[in-house]
Amino acid sequence: MSEIDRRLAGFKAYDLRGKVPDELDEEMAGLIGRAYARFLAPKKVVVGRDMRLSGAALTDSLIAGLTASGVNVVDIGEVGTEQVYFATFSLALDGGIMVTASHNPAEYNGMKFVREKAVPISGDTGLMQIRDMVGTALGGEEVFQDAQVPGSVEHVDIASAYVDHLLSYVDQRKLTPLRIVANGGDGMAGPVIERLRAHLPFEIIPLFPEPDGSFPRGVPNPLLPEKRAATAEAVLANEADFGLAWDGDFDRCFFFDERGEFVEGYYLVGLLAEQALRRRPGAAIVHDPRLVWNTVELVEAAGGRPVANKSGHAFIKARMRQEEAAYGGEMSAHHYFADFSYADSGMIPWLLVAELICASGKTLSELVGERVARYPVSGEINLELADPAAALAALRQHYASDDPAIDEIDGVSLEFARWRVNVRMSNTEPVLRVNIETRADQDLLHEKTDEVLALLRQAGSGGE
Repeated sequence: MSEIDRRLAGFKAYDLRGKVPDELDEEMAGLIGRAYARFLAPKKVVVGRDMRLSGAALTDSLIAGLTASGVNVVDIGEVGTEQVYFATFSLALDGGIMVTASHNPAEYNGMKFVREKAVPISGDTGLMQIRDMVGTALGGEEVFQDAQVPGSVEHVDIASAYVDHLLSYVDQRKLTPLRIVANGGDGMAGPVIERLRAHLPFEIIPLFPEPDGSFPRGVPNPLLPEKRAATAEAVLANEADFGLAWDGDFDRCFFFDERGEFVEGYYLVGLLAEQALRRRPGAAIVHDPRLVWNTVELVEAAGGRPVANKSGHAFIKARMRQEEAAYGGEMSAHHYFADFSYADSGMIPWLLVAELICASGKTLSELVGERVARYPVSGEINLELADPAAALAALRQHYASDDPAIDEIDGVSLEFARWRVNVRMSNTEPVLRVNIETRADQDLLHEKTDEVLALLRQAGSGGE
């Protein structure tokens, strides 16, 4: 791999992430600003960054590249990713760039890119063109020219407008006192929670609310089981109604019920879909195909139209626009809302769940418990295999005689009368991601999980 190819390796399917300074440095950030400007030809864009220690310098260089290209910049400072989305659509800007590496370790940084209305720029809609321009410039060719009139930089505080928008999703008259643990994880969620609490009747118990890019407690990624204990323990110690935890740029929100139990994101999709359909009866609901039975049943019962679509925010958002969907959800804890310009939010979900708890008088465990029992799941299991493609082929062959229903929306899903499995190959590493669900049968879930994993491991071992 050449030095330039190594530096460009951080460009992924949906965003840019790389180690600083080996794969992403200030020079490269400036070139990215120029390449983004040349690709999109925007007049005015928003730029924000999270709390990572390298963020300020990278952002300064990014803005310098944009303004040298004649682009006017709205700098909104330290924010979460969805605040860049919000600024893009609410201020009617031509695009936005968020400097973040989400839940990657502290030595990483990266960028997420959108165009007007917060429409994502991903691998198949422009990100690779931006990468190629940067690569050509790194090779010494004159790719970019300064604009005759450089762009300006305007520093704008969008926090109040953003909080007002968040509060518009709930009827504050229906809210009653709740006790909520909010684990900011040293990321950007803490300052937003602090602003929201002044408008809500809730007692919010903050954990690690101050942004700290050194991540003294490690990377905030509550999807990892080992990162859940602090929130669970705080829920129990404070006798809270529920607990929340976010990743660094808070585009994902994770829930813990009043018993401190982690709630799989799959069940939140169904819960939020029902609420969306109360506001928009008959609308489409877009969901990922990894786990589906619970979501489909709830959406159809509420009079909505379930639409399965390939996982990944760019794919979900595009399908939502196509279907004019009210809401989209992924079991990975990404939740998308039509009124948020079809973008994902880590704040709107918990406000809606809090409103539902207040209105229903039920606990979170009561709201999801029946669904957990009705459709138990394995949780996503990641298998590192030498030959994931061989494992996937063996899975299909092994169950072919059982004549399952098969879909290939994302990976391969095999559906039987009482259980269902989805297996996907990672886009970036030799990993298979496995999800299994059953119809109210925990014993069958354990049996089939063991069976499928053993089959995949044996077939994907590469002869080792």
